[in-house]
Amino acid sequence: MKSTDRSPIEALRRRGCLRGLDGLGDVELLALVLGSCNHRSAGCIAQELIDRFGDIGGIGGADVTELVTFEGIGRAGALRVLASFEIGRRYVVSSRERVITKVSSPEDVAGLLSPEMRKLDREHFKAILLNTKNGILKIVTVAVGSLNAALVHPREIFKAAVQASAAGIILVHNHPTGNPEPSREDTDLTVRFARCGELMGIELVDHIIIGLDGFVSMRERGLTTV
Repeated sequence: MKSTDRSPIEALRRRGCLRGLDGLGDVELLALVLGSCNHRSAGCIAQELIDRFGDIGGIGGADVTELVTFEGIGRAGALRVLASFEIGRRYVVSSRERVITKVSSPEDVAGLLSPEMRKLDREHFKAILLNTKNGILKIVTVAVGSLNAALVHPREIFKAAVQASAAGIILVHNHPTGNPEPSREDTDLTVRFARCGELMGIELVDHIIIGLDGFVSMRERGLTTV
């Protein structure tokens, strides 16, 4: 059976080409991503996605197994939807990295890495390597862990810092639970890294914990001073 959605999708594509995508609504943009679907209207499927997940952000947090339960999407359609969100996320991260080249506050760090890290389903541990003027030399991922923990050792972080001739580091990790409040392990780890940094002459400038709706600066809690 041929798709009954080809004409509406072609009309939507023409509108996008002639008038730009900024004039399209969320449902129309999703329909464009889905394209021509077998037996069902891409617009109807897009509306069902919005209704089920509440908004665009909710759809972006879904996974393939959830999306394929919608009749007419299929695995390929689900992957197209999620790929579009991943492209958008990477664009935001890349744009922020170009704009923020120097760290002046915990808010700078959160603005740089929160879009990438706040919704991760496992703990990711990153290190921002800084020069003597707090300019960003490099951002490296040093550990990826489980839902509740990322095993990280000082040698991985300080090895990267030495190789980059960094004068300071900012540690950043996420809490997949969404709550950025530091655990006892987070506190102990911060103190340990501060001591290692003092011995090596590489300052632990801060340790930022990112949650779903906020962040905590361990420096502001007074935990990065040995």
